[in-house]
Amino acid sequence: MASAEEATAPPVAAVDQLPPGQNVSSTVVELAGWVVSSKDNQGYPFAVIDKAAAQVLVFGGDGRLRGAAPGLFGSAIGDHSAPGVAGLALREIPGRDRTTPAGRFVGGYGPSVDAGRVLWVDYDSAVSIHPTATGVPAEKRAKRLASPSPDDNRITHGCINVAPEFYEQVVRPTFERGGVFYILPDEASIAETFPEFAQSRAIGQNGLTH
Repeated sequence: MASAEEATAPPVAAVDQLPPGQNVSSTVVELAGWVVSSKDNQGYPFAVIDKAAAQVLVFGGDGRLRGAAPGLFGSAIGDHSAPGVAGLALREIPGRDRTTPAGRFVGGYGPSVDAGRVLWVDYDSAVSIHPTATGVPAEKRAKRLASPSPDDNRITHGCINVAPEFYEQVVRPTFERGGVFYILPDEASIAETFPEFAQSRAIGQNGLTH
């Protein structure tokens, strides 16, 4: 689904929509650095997504930050998608199964059954990134995104939501030809979720070389 070639769209200046005073975790910084140094993204644009902090950081294939913004995630805590969840209508997904899976995913734009062309993070589990919609006013998704706390950002059925302007300015042009998505876990360990990164970090911390 992805192409290693950079999108032909003009370069996008880094956009910072994170709440004032909200820091990016050292794990996110280290993971992004490892992706670039190890070329794990294979030249694709990539995103590092921190569910706990409700942050989405988008990088070009050259490793330069293109934007950072808050995101909305699955209302259920968990790092795996339930079997068969991709075949269910949104209203049919049990509350316990509304998770955003963790891990490394290669995705890109493709068709969907009911939403037209969408940016799939993981097609098999029907997880995509899309702009917030106003379909259910009671969910107050725009207000949740604007909140300085990440505690109210768990509301979706599993997909990742960002503000419409961030989607149009950063996400769409960056991933027009696909990319790689690294989603940090809620409960699983970093070693389980990103074993090669964890091994590299352990070697660095121990001062070992090969």
